[in-house]
Amino acid sequence: MVPLLLGLLALLDLRVEIQLLLDHLTIASLAAAIRNHLLATAVILLLPSLSQKYRQLPPK
Repeated sequence: MVPLLLGLLALLDLRVEIQLLLDHLTIASLAAAIRNHLLATAVILLLPSLSQKYRQLPPK
């Protein structure tokens, strides 16, 4: 549940940048998106690891 919420919030933070990247993908625009939204980018990149970690935890 938590990784899904984090991923959704990261995508909401990056939605304008993603639209700009889809229109004009350049190295400079990609670097600016990562630099300006470092936490959201890190969450997106670490999402598979987070979801795997949360699946391994025993239910309470």
